[in-house]
Order: sequence, then structure tokens, then C-alpha cells
Amino acid sequence: MAVERIVMDPAKSDDHIPEEFEIKLRPHDFTNYIGQDRLKKNLKLAIAAAKKRGEPLDHILLYGPPGLGKTTMASVIANEMGAQVRITSGPAIERAGDLASLLTSLQDGDILFIDEIHRLHRTVEEVLYSAMEDFKLDIMLGKGPSAKSLRLDVPKFTLIGATTRTGALAAPLRDRFGHIHRLEFYKTDEIAKIMQRTAGILDIKIDQKGSDLLARRARLTPRIANRILKRVRDYADVNGDGIIDTAISHKALDLLEIDELGLDPVDRMLLDAIIENHKGGPVGVETLAALTSEERGTIEDFIEPYLLQIGLLERTPRGRKVTPKAYRHLNKNLPKDNDNQTKLI
Repeated sequence: MAVERIVMDPAKSDDHIPEEFEIKLRPHDFTNYIGQDRLKKNLKLAIAAAKKRGEPLDHILLYGPPGLGKTTMASVIANEMGAQVRITSGPAIERAGDLASLLTSLQDGDILFIDEIHRLHRTVEEVLYSAMEDFKLDIMLGKGPSAKSLRLDVPKFTLIGATTRTGALAAPLRDRFGHIHRLEFYKTDEIAKIMQRTAGILDIKIDQKGSDLLARRARLTPRIANRILKRVRDYADVNGDGIIDTAISHKALDLLEIDELGLDPVDRMLLDAIIENHKGGPVGVETLAALTSEERGTIEDFIEPYLLQIGLLERTPRGRKVTPKAYRHLNKNLPKDNDNQTKLI
């Protein structure tokens, strides 16, 4: 597969991993892509059917928390289809002309991957509708009374969109995707396998117990797992013999302040803010953003999903609320009303 990356937003990168390492770590086929079995099963069927008919795939929307492998999955799909993939992001396509330049440079069967597709400008989105549905591009030339509409044919391409906020997508855009799939959090044993694979690629020496320990602290997310592995490798190289075992892993994780549930200081600060300032909640996300000096988007996209997944936080109509499990994890005393309510439940 020929992979062509269009760098339209240089400031955007996955945890600032050098591109050569990022490409190296990404699997290129379903066989090496660990986890997401339900998604892989559906995509394998769709790809087999499209190849049998000699048609491009229907457009695909991938959504879910960051770091679960949406960009990687797009590359895998392209590889399985034997197609070229072009990668960009929603904020990078500022004008309809940028989109027109991208689409007219594609060939039949190519895949266009747009990360953060919910951040497309509305004018660009409207141009995209006809391109997705009819493979036509409507462009306005000029302004005012002398403006003319020009309709261009574009190759029969497949759009793969990725978003952490599917609710932020306009309904007309969302409805034009033939496949809509959510990427789920990974299981701990899958994260351990991913770590072992990464360790093999980067020539990191790690034993099974060490990878199991790190996997339990990786927030069920491959991107975080790979980042933790690299930081623990640094610790092992400087303070040990370069081998990551249980003892080295514990010491490195203590230095990184990552606890047994994978919470870092920011996660604990958020839970503490709800408990100490609002008696466990409920509290609105805007208030939380002010208390923690974090942006609302950071809380909703990066902090909350995992806390919700492991049952430390819950969303209610009145705001965010910590659970009894969060009190126990942080060694906090449950308020009497919460304790009574827990007993009643």
C-alpha cells in the first residue's frame, strides 16, 4: 500500500512521537491489529464485499475516546483494500478550496482520512455532502451577482472520518456515512499484548509480569500504554540494567505518580475537587473547568471517559458526581447521606 501523509497541521501529533516511530508501531493489517474484535469482524465483511463487487468501500465514521486507534484503523483499512490513504484533520481544511484540492488529487478507490472531522468548518462540510453522495464537487466562482456555480466530477473515493464527539457532527454529515463504528476501551490482556509487541519493535527488554503491571495502569488505551512503556524504559536504562521487571515498573510508576487504577495527578485533582468543594457532586463541567484550570474539552474528551468507564465518576442531569468507589480509592470518608443511599441501593 502506498501511504501518503498530507501534513496540513504540523502542530497536531500523537503525544509528539516522532513520525518514523509512530509509523513503525502502527499495525498494517487486521492480523497484527490487537483488540476491537467486533469492529474488525464488521470491517472484514465490508471490505470482502466491496472487493468482490470491485467497488470502493462505503464511507466510514469511527468514533470513541482519543488514543484507541482510529488513525491506525484507517491505515489498516486502506492496506486491506490495497488503496492509497491520505491523512489530514478537520481544522486543517479551512476553506472549500482546500477540500477541492484534496479531492481532485485523489484517484478512484483512494481513501481520505479526516481526523477530528467534527471540527470541519460549516462551509467545507456543505461542499463535502455532494462529494460523498454523488462524487460531485460544487464550487462557487466569484462573489455577488457575477458568481457562478461550477460542478466538478471527483474520483470515487472512500471517506473515513474520526471523531471523539459524534454528537458534535451535523446530522446531514453523519447520515452520509454507510458505516458508523465505535472503538471501545481495550481489555487489560489486550493492552499487555500491545506492550509486548511495541517492546519487540523498539527492542525493549520487558518480562511478562512487568508488562502485565504496566497494562493495568495504562487506562485501557494503547496510546497511553506505549507512552508509559517508553517512560519506564527510560527509568530502567538510567536506574537499572535496562530490563523492565516488576520492581522497576513499580518504582517508575511511583515517579510518574500513576496509581494502581491508572489515575494520574490530574485525574485525582478532578475527583478531589468534586469531593472537597462540592461534597461529591453533582457539579457542572464549567465549574469543574474553573476549579481545575483545565479546558472543558480536555475534561470531556481526555479525563472523563476513563473515569466513567471504571466507575469512579457518573454523569447526572445536574452534573458530574463521584461514586462511592472513588471515595474508597482516594481514602476519603463517604458523606452520611451518600452512605445511607448506598445501603438502600
